[in-house]
Amino acid sequence: MKLRLTILIYCCICSIGHAMAQFPVNEQGFGADGYAVDEYGNPIDPHQHDNKIWGRDTTDTEERNIPIGSFAWKIDERFGNITPAEIDTLPDNFQNFNLTAGPTGQYNYLGNLGSPRLSRLFMDRKPHSNFIFADPFDYFYTPVNEFLFTNTLSPITNLSYHSCGNKQNGEDRLRAYFATNINKISGIGFKVDYLYGRGYYNSQATSLFNGSLYGYYLGEKYNMHSWISVNHMRMGENGGIEDDNYITHPESYTRSYSSKDIPTHLTEYWNRNEDQTYYLNHRYNVGFYKDIELPDSLKPQMPSDSVLLRGLRDSLRIVYQQGNDAYKSYVMDSLRTAFLDKQEKVQEFIPVTSFIHTLRIRNAKHTVYSYNTPEYYYADMYYGAPEDRLSDRTRGISIKNTLGISLREGFNKWAKFGLAAFASHEFRHFTMPGLQNGVLFDEGYSENNVSVGGQLSKYMGKTLHYDVTGEVVLFGEDLGQFDIEGTADLNFPLFKDTVQLAARAYIKNLNPSFYMRHYHNKYAWWDNNLDKEFRTRIEGKLDIRRSRTTLTVGVENIKNYSYFAAENIAYNNDKGELAGYSHRVSVNQYGNSVQVFSAKLNQNFKFGIFNWENEIVYQKSSKEDILPLPALSAYSNIYLLFRIAKVLRVQLGADVRYFTEYYAPDYAPIIQQYAVQDPATRIKLGNYPICNAYVNFHLKHCRFYVNVNHVNEGTGTKNAFLVPHYPINPLNIHFGLSWNFFN
Repeated sequence: MKLRLTILIYCCICSIGHAMAQFPVNEQGFGADGYAVDEYGNPIDPHQHDNKIWGRDTTDTEERNIPIGSFAWKIDERFGNITPAEIDTLPDNFQNFNLTAGPTGQYNYLGNLGSPRLSRLFMDRKPHSNFIFADPFDYFYTPVNEFLFTNTLSPITNLSYHSCGNKQNGEDRLRAYFATNINKISGIGFKVDYLYGRGYYNSQATSLFNGSLYGYYLGEKYNMHSWISVNHMRMGENGGIEDDNYITHPESYTRSYSSKDIPTHLTEYWNRNEDQTYYLNHRYNVGFYKDIELPDSLKPQMPSDSVLLRGLRDSLRIVYQQGNDAYKSYVMDSLRTAFLDKQEKVQEFIPVTSFIHTLRIRNAKHTVYSYNTPEYYYADMYYGAPEDRLSDRTRGISIKNTLGISLREGFNKWAKFGLAAFASHEFRHFTMPGLQNGVLFDEGYSENNVSVGGQLSKYMGKTLHYDVTGEVVLFGEDLGQFDIEGTADLNFPLFKDTVQLAARAYIKNLNPSFYMRHYHNKYAWWDNNLDKEFRTRIEGKLDIRRSRTTLTVGVENIKNYSYFAAENIAYNNDKGELAGYSHRVSVNQYGNSVQVFSAKLNQNFKFGIFNWENEIVYQKSSKEDILPLPALSAYSNIYLLFRIAKVLRVQLGADVRYFTEYYAPDYAPIIQQYAVQDPATRIKLGNYPICNAYVNFHLKHCRFYVNVNHVNEGTGTKNAFLVPHYPINPLNIHFGLSWNFFN
């Protein structure tokens, strides 16, 4: 702890000293090195390479500094279309980046860094994937459509380190991101992310590793994105603490207990997920070349008549001088025309039609194992003996190919939208334990799907954008499944400001996830015949930038809602007294409709150096017993924002997270999923604010923070839980550092 603090302070002092030695940003918005910068001192990202960067010639590498600038984007998984994105260099609220609870505390999780989580905001939840075990790790697991591809003027490396606690209970996370260009239109890079949380409570350690490698080529006619991601996620399971009174009523015990002294239900019990994803998207564009009309300042300057004449042979010059005025005029016109014909025409390629192929391969494995499962903990046992070790494994592999053809938007003035059609084939294979005549074996399930779909979109222009995509499964396991989604936004000026009205809607008929239909384990076993979920949603958003106001309102209806349900079965000791509960988890489906209404308001204020950010969400579920949601969730952040010596940007403040009481979902270690609580034993959580205090610094290419989490520990109702029987970590101090290097 002391060593990490010393290193952090040393780095900060060195950074401040280095910055003091440099010239600050001048009034014209240029740094000492001559490149354009924003108000924070960051270089402005260019969208293309050039020998002249922001008006400064960089051809002579011996006399110039390293060019700094980058452009990042995300792609959609199906077509590989590019959407500009921001690199993680924002100076404000960096202290919230590493919180498993999310930047506004909207997630329930088990307390430890990187543990499984579930959003309390229903509109942020996604349907279960076919490999559900990675879903609760969306804090760490990054799908291809969320990954950043980067085009950079010079190789860029970002290193970040986050830490808290000590060798017994601490949390550490180290991330490295590297990007470099091969040339102006192609580049490669990688990301390495390692997280290790020992846990403030026993038997709860997490160890998560990700390595991702990418490459791209963005030529005029051929485009390609490739991406490989390898994940290894291991988590200790403790089943929660044995008695909530250790947290809610510590005075009932004769001595005080630290978090490590509190007994837990499980020890020597782990879940492990391994995942490898291989992705390739490439397209060939067919189109035409179009001349670009250059501005007068860039057009070639016509030489003088004497210069043009010097290009003639001596004999021709003599003939020219002896000719009459008409002949001389004719010769000069010919020379000028010849000069213009020799000039290289500037053209751009206009793509009209794209032929697209996308390949995605995902190989995943989930293992649950234990060396010491208490005999009473589970209500059911489907094979073996209680004293046998638990070691069950399931594998899933998915291979999906998509072929598409796209009519590109904007190739002429009549092409006001883009149009695409596609067809996909997906092969899925799963293995898990099976039983036949009492003998355990590896049982396999194979599924195939063929689907077709289309897209109508408009992304160009500043006023109106929309995207409508539909897909239907024609053959296979998911026959009859369809998904139609649409988004639109309208931007218009109002009182010298830009106001945006946006809408999102979808209609989905989804086959429940494979592991909700089939799952075999020593303590959980089902083969369900589930109907398809029918979901409809409509959502609208109003964004007023000048007043810093965003209002989002939405409603969703779900028929045949499928969910995990927990059941607790009481058992007695030798004296006939209640000794505890055995646990069971199952998949339920509600045949009627469930409605959810949501309204979210984001309102920020700024008065000089004083800033106040707020988010408040109201939700209402028509069936709280199967889809419980807090009626109110809120986040508020108050801070001062100022500079020291004109170079060190400081954000000093405190924030609070709060939600009203509700029957928060329980956690089932046997399937690593959240489940609705048993009605007979359910408890309410919430009505407990979680307060943090922090100071956040930004200096040139370096960001660092100190964040004191849960400063209100032990106050109020002491109902410090996000998940039943899993307490929030006690007060702890977090440190973090992020540094960009250019070479």
